[in-house]
Amino acid sequence: MQRRVLHIIDSLHLGGAQEVVLNLATCGSERFHHEVATLHGHGVYWDRLKEAGIRVFSLSPHKYLPLYFASIPWRILCGRYDIVHCHLIPSNIIAKPLAALCGVSVIINHDHTNDSYRTENKLLLAIDRFTNRFASHIIPVSASCRDFLVEYESIEPERITLIPNAIDLRRFTPGSTTKAEARQKLGLKPHVPVLAGVGRLNSQKNFALFLEVAARLAQRFPDLHFLLAGDGPEEKMLRAKASALGIADRVLFSGYVADSRLVYLAADVLLMPSRFEGLPMTLLESMAMGLAVVASRLDGIAEVIDDPDDGLLAPPDNANLFVDHVSALISNRELAMGIAIKARAKIECRFSVERLTAAVESIYDRHLL
Repeated sequence: MQRRVLHIIDSLHLGGAQEVVLNLATCGSERFHHEVATLHGHGVYWDRLKEAGIRVFSLSPHKYLPLYFASIPWRILCGRYDIVHCHLIPSNIIAKPLAALCGVSVIINHDHTNDSYRTENKLLLAIDRFTNRFASHIIPVSASCRDFLVEYESIEPERITLIPNAIDLRRFTPGSTTKAEARQKLGLKPHVPVLAGVGRLNSQKNFALFLEVAARLAQRFPDLHFLLAGDGPEEKMLRAKASALGIADRVLFSGYVADSRLVYLAADVLLMPSRFEGLPMTLLESMAMGLAVVASRLDGIAEVIDDPDDGLLAPPDNANLFVDHVSALISNRELAMGIAIKARAKIECRFSVERLTAAVESIYDRHLL
C-alpha cells in the first residue's frame, strides 16, 4: 500500500531546504506518494515540483498567521496523509501541533539550520522546544543541528537521526556543458579567472564580505572577475558597495540562475563567507560539479570539507584568510584541480540522493503503524 506524505515548508523560494523537499518528493521509492504545501505564495520550486509531477498547494496568498489555523488542518484532512513532514522553523512550529490535532500518526521535523536567533530569542526557543514534543522523529542535517536539539531543547537522542543533505548526481555532473558555453550563457568573458558566490543575497550569506575580499583580490589579479548568482534584499546595497570599492565593472550580478550548474561550470573557485549554515546545498552541488571551494569554517560545512584535502576553510569574517585561500587556488591551477577531484569523489561516496531518501524512508517505516 502506498503511503501518503505531505511536506509543509515556509516558502518555495530559492533555498537548500526546498531542494531537499524536491529530492525527497521526486527521487524516493514508489512506496510513498509525496505532495507539498507551502505556507504562502509560490516561488521557483513551485514550478520545479509541478514540472516533476508533484501536487503543490499554497496555504495562504500572503504571510497571514490566523489563516494557517484553518488551511493547514483543511489540507491535512482533505489529503488523508499518513505522514506530515515539516521543514524550517515557522512550518515546524505551526504545522506540527495542528497535524497532531488532526490525528496524523507520523509527524517529522526536518531541522535545516542553526539560526542564531534560536538562542538569542528565548521565547522562540521555548516555542520551538514545546512544538518539537509533537514530532515523532527529528531529522537534523548536521551534527551541530543535532547537538543543538539535545543541548538546548532537551530532545532525547533516540528521537533524533542525523541525515546530511544530498544531491542528485544525475543532475550535478561535470561535463554537462563546457566552461565556454556556460560563460557565454551567463555573459562572462571567456578567458579570465572567475570567483563565484551563489545564494540568497541576504545577511546570512555575507556577500558584503565577498565583495571586500574581491576588491583585495582584484589588486593581486588584474584579470580576475567576480560573479554573484542570486537575488535578495541586499542586492541594492551590494551593487552600491561594489561601486564604492571600485570593482563594479568586474562584478556580474546575474540574479537567480535557474540552472545553477552553469555557475559552477563557469567559475574557477567558489567563495562561501556565510555567517551561519546548516549544510548548504550550494556546497554539495559545487563539490559535485568539480569546483574548488573556499568557505566559512562553521556548522555542516566543516563536517563535509576536510581542509585542505577537498576544500579550504576560514573562520567567518576572516577576510585575510579568505583572500589568501582564494589567491592560492587562482595562482595554482593544479592545486585547485586536485581539491576539486577529491571533492567530487566525496560527494559520490557520502552525499548521494539515494542515501538521503533511503534514510528518510527508513524513519517513515519505523514510525508507521
